[in-house]
Amino acid sequence: MHEHAPRHTTQIQGSSDRSFGFVFTAVFLIIAFYPLLGGQVIRLWAAIVAGAFLVLALFIPKALGPANKLWTKFGLLLHNIVSPIALGILFFFVVTPTGLLMRLMGKDPLRLRFDAAADSYWIKRSPPGPDAESLKNQF
Repeated sequence: MHEHAPRHTTQIQGSSDRSFGFVFTAVFLIIAFYPLLGGQVIRLWAAIVAGAFLVLALFIPKALGPANKLWTKFGLLLHNIVSPIALGILFFFVVTPTGLLMRLMGKDPLRLRFDAAADSYWIKRSPPGPDAESLKNQF
């Protein structure tokens, strides 16, 4: 039965282990050298970690495989938490007020209002659309 189907049927593929190593090298280099902007000394521990990531990414990228998989799973967990919250905020603070404001102004862009006097809700085109014969070979 479809009720017991797995939630995700597609396989999520993360980045390559080498790319993962390069990205984290860059991240830790930024952490290491950021204090220089304030006239402070570099963070030596971050520079050492950046060097370790660089060496592993260049020479033994498979060693970064477990960390890469863990990072991908962490990203998916964040996606499952943040995405519904962000979309909910967007809906309730942008779409809903816009719809309420349009209703207050009397707008009906989808023409959903009931009109008892209307014979049909079809919209007449002027000029009329293309001939039916022109739609035989659409593809």
